[in-house]
Formats: sequence, structure tokens, C-alpha cells
Amino acid sequence: MKHTEENPQRPSLFLEVCCQNGEPRLPLHTSIALFLLSYCECKSFKVFLVFSTPGGSQALGGQLPAGLDVSDLRPEDVPQLVRSCRLPAVLDETGMLCRAGLAVVLRHVIDKTTEADPSRKDVLALLGFKKTCLKACAEVSKWTRLCEIGIPSAVEQHLKDPTNQQLPLAILTLERRRAEPVKVHNDDKIRRQKLQAQKRNKKNQGKGKRNTEPGRSPEVSDEHELRTALAKLSVDSVPTATSRENPEIRKVKTTDLPPLEHVFAEGLYFTLTDVVLLPCIYQYLCSLQAHAASSLHQLPHLLRWYSRVQEVPGVLRAAKECGMDLSIPRVLVSDVPAPAVEDAPTGLLEQEEGQDTTLQLRFVGGPRPTMTKLQESGIEAEFTPHPCPDWTLPWDSLPGAISPTEGNVSNIRVVRKRQQLNNLVAMVTELARPGHTIVDFCSGTGHLGIALAHTLPDCQVILIENKEESLVRAQSRSAELGLKNIGFVQANLDYFNGTFHIGVALHACGVATDMVMEHCIQARAAFVISPCCYGFIQNAIKFTFPKSKRFKETLTYKEHMILCRFADQTAVQLPPEKRLIGKQCMGLVDLDRSWVAQTHGYTVQVMTMEPESCSPKNNMLVGRLKSGLQDDAGQQEAPAHNQ
Repeated sequence: MKHTEENPQRPSLFLEVCCQNGEPRLPLHTSIALFLLSYCECKSFKVFLVFSTPGGSQALGGQLPAGLDVSDLRPEDVPQLVRSCRLPAVLDETGMLCRAGLAVVLRHVIDKTTEADPSRKDVLALLGFKKTCLKACAEVSKWTRLCEIGIPSAVEQHLKDPTNQQLPLAILTLERRRAEPVKVHNDDKIRRQKLQAQKRNKKNQGKGKRNTEPGRSPEVSDEHELRTALAKLSVDSVPTATSRENPEIRKVKTTDLPPLEHVFAEGLYFTLTDVVLLPCIYQYLCSLQAHAASSLHQLPHLLRWYSRVQEVPGVLRAAKECGMDLSIPRVLVSDVPAPAVEDAPTGLLEQEEGQDTTLQLRFVGGPRPTMTKLQESGIEAEFTPHPCPDWTLPWDSLPGAISPTEGNVSNIRVVRKRQQLNNLVAMVTELARPGHTIVDFCSGTGHLGIALAHTLPDCQVILIENKEESLVRAQSRSAELGLKNIGFVQANLDYFNGTFHIGVALHACGVATDMVMEHCIQARAAFVISPCCYGFIQNAIKFTFPKSKRFKETLTYKEHMILCRFADQTAVQLPPEKRLIGKQCMGLVDLDRSWVAQTHGYTVQVMTMEPESCSPKNNMLVGRLKSGLQDDAGQQEAPAHNQ
């Protein structure tokens, strides 16, 4: 193993090593990251293995690809910004931008690989159609959540009790997904080529020839899909079929064309999702063969996928470098019967789709019956007067990089954005103390976080955003200002687990407001949040609405959704009476949120930003721990992140 410092300017990749029965073990997230590094032949990172117990990389044997620059690290030696995130994580060359979470890190590895070698089209293809593979965050994408969290967690849990023969729901969900027809962009041509191949195979069979796999009819063979997939990877040994469809094929209606079968996880093409799943499914199948081999026959589609993945150039090499022998388990796919669809259990994706059926409920009438129902129960919107309505940042004397003027923004929008920033910065300066850490959630391009870092030089400010382009722009603006008390984290909110004193968010969309509040409550931190997009609020994995006890006793989910729908009707173009109703609905939704925080020891004020015209979504929630709880929460402790 190399331990060199030839290029100190490379980004650092931090991977977790855990302990099992006194021996170091690579968690699946670490195995996945190493497999991708090997497949991409990426040497752009300095890799640090973070050991939770005494040990070293020498004990991991052949599980570490040769050629990687690897060092061992103790948790206490991990940089503070990285320590505030769940691994895997990448720290950039400046030490100020951390990318955390499996999907974010893997996509960054692909970016760095293609940046270093633009000829690696096969690596770029891992990002899929429009480079969107696993881009949607797990909080909103059921598919990303299944692949990034559900499958690895299910396999890790199974490995703790491998004798349990019950197949995990996440695995069954993936098996079910593999049985569905493929939906790909512009698939008409491929389906016509498949129909032509089927007719040709039938004709050849009539002449005694056999072109399909043993035990499979030409109608169900996925040989054409496999040929199409490998052709995209520029595999010379599997050329693309170039014969033109005959007139008979061209006349076939699209609805009469044969469906496409899954070859890989997301359809026809090998993508990052397959890279994530392979180490997981490998370990799961090996465990099943050792402890419950009969269960393998319940996973025919996964076994066929497992076989097909091995035909992708570079996969066997990368797997071998990571200590994975893909010849195990030795199960003949043709011997595995397909399960009856009606016998398959409902999967995670189907269960979550069932949770969303309430979104299709028809809304009849306006919000007045719901508001009246709340009034009869003694529930009305409550707004606290703004404590400093005239407070403003000295915009005329501030550096240009702080002002929200980048892009093609009209003067009136700049004025309104400044007014919004005035409100949140005013409340934060009232709460902050020297040494405090302030986290700007859903930070976008950093208007709020950068203003706070400049205004409060004795505080540490961390910006969290899952869109890389926005965060890179924020980092560039910060560098222009020369700010040293600022850090950047590209991650989903769930991957940030650092301690902090104040959480802020300007126009956190939909349930993002609830996620930010939850993070602040867990950290026992104060919060200043401006909600937005009330109409996007809906039941989610973590939240169901209404949230507070009194609201649940009074309103149904549909009635709460009516409030959310009309809370979005506050645009200046609407009649004043409609805007007033919208404002009241906003206040009621935020009252429900504030009552939840109060049960955790907070005092919460719902107030209106000044002037009200600064935004149609002008509510602001300010939460503080009640007196006597702040010391326990560490409100006066040393900062969590010093640089």
C-alpha cells in the first residue's frame, strides 16, 4: 500500500472502516466507493481509511485496489468539517468544501475521472440519461432512497443474522422492479429492432438453429437488449445491429411492439446504480448460498442481472481488485423458475406510492370550512410583532460579492432579496454569541450564509446544499471576500450530523422546513426559518401532517392539505381578500409546526418579515430553547467547527 505525498493538492476521500468480531471490516458504503474507484481506475484522490478501533489497512488484505494512495486515520484526526458529516465524504483541495453521502461522493468520483481523462466515455455513461442517475436526493426520490440507503442497510442487517431466511423487503422490491418492462427515452427504434430479431429467431428455429439462451424462448430473450447496452459501451466484440427494419416492421403500431426487458438496474444501460448494487448483492447472494441456498430461487431477476453485470468490460477486473469473486454464488440462471407475480409481496416503492394516494384527493371548495373548524376549536393563526422592523445591513458599504446581484436579476428583485436577508440576519445577530456555529440549510448560492459570515466574524458558518453548481458559486463568492470563518457541505440534510448552535433557512421549500426544524431540535439549536412552497407539503417518510397533537385532533390530512394549498395563494397579483386568506393559512400551517417544537422545550414565534412586500412567503419562525435548557444544549459551549 502506498503512502505518498506526491500531490498534496488532490482532494481527500474519507472512508469508514468498522470492526466485527475484533477484526476490521469494510461497510458496504466503503466497498461501493472502492469498487467505483477501481472500475474508473481513478487516481485523483488521497484515500483515508477511518478506523473506529485500533487497526490498519494491512489487515484488509486484498479488499483495497492496488495503486490507490491510502492512509489510515483515527476519528479524532479527521478534519472537523468532515467529522460533521456521515462518511463517505470528500474534502476538496481548499479544505473548505466537503461532499458527503454515497451518491454525492460517487458522482464526484465520476466527475474527477472524466475531468482527468475525457476519453473515458464509459465512465461518463454511468451518469445515465441527462446525467441524472442518483442525482435526486433520497429525501424526495424513492428510487435513490432504495438504492443508496434501503438495499445497503438491508444487506448489512442481513449479514448480522445470516441464518434468517426471510428475504428483506428492500431486496424483494428490487426483484419486483427488475420484472417490470423497461421505460427508456425514445425506445421505439430499439423495440422495432427487437421485434425484427424475434421474427428472425423464429425463422432460424424453424430451420433447426438456436440463438437464445437454454430454457428461454425467443419471445422473452433479452439478448437484443444486452447487445444494445454493450454497444453503447463501445464493445468491439458485440457490434450494434445495423440492419434496417423491413417495411413490415415499420408498419407495426407502437402499442403492438414487444416490451424491453431489464438488462441492468435502471433498464438497458449500465449505470452508477449497478455500481452501487453489485457489492451489496454480491455479499447478499454469497451469504444466501452459505446459509439458505434454497432462497436463491426466489430471486430469478436479480440472478440474471448479476450474471449480466459480469459481462460489462472492466467489472470483473474491478471486482477482483476489491476481493470480490463474482463466480460465487454458482447458480445456473436457467434453472431458476420465475415466481408468480401475484405471489410477490408489495415492495417499498409500492408502499410509498400508496402513501401518496392522498395527493390525488380532489379539493372541493375553499379553505373557509377548515378555518372555521379550527376557530371552533380555539385555534387561530398567531403572529408576533417584529422586534426590529427597521434593522438593515449597510448594503451601500458592503463588498459587492455579498449583495444578491449575480445573474440577470432585476433591481426590484435585488431590493426584495436584501430585505429578506435583513430580516433573517437581524434575528440571528440577536441569538448568536462569539464562538457559535451557524448552519445555513438549503443555502443555494449562499446569499444568507455569506452575509452572516461577513457580519459575524467571531462565528463559524456552514452552508449546506445538495446542488453542486449552487455551492460552487457560493464558494467562489466567499473566496472573493476572503472569508475564513465559513465552510461548505454538499449533501442531503440527513448526511449532516454535526453540532451547531443556530440553524437558518431562507425559503426552505415544502417539507424542507420541517427537516431543518427537526435537525435543529435534535441538535438543541435555535432556529430562524422562512418557509416556502406550502403547496408542496405532503406526507413523507419522516413526517405526517398535521403534526401537532391539537391539529391532529381537529383536522384530517386532506383538510390540512387544503390549508397548504391556499397558503400558496399570496401572490401580489391576487385580490387583497385572497391574499389575506392565504396569509392566515400560512400562519395556521406554521402554528402547527411551532407547537411541535414547543413539545421539545422551545419557545417559537411566528412573525412577518418587514416589509411584508419583500416576499409573498413572508413568514419567519424563530425558535429558542426555554431558559434552563440552553446549558444542557451547549448553547454557550466552544464552537463546533474552528478553522
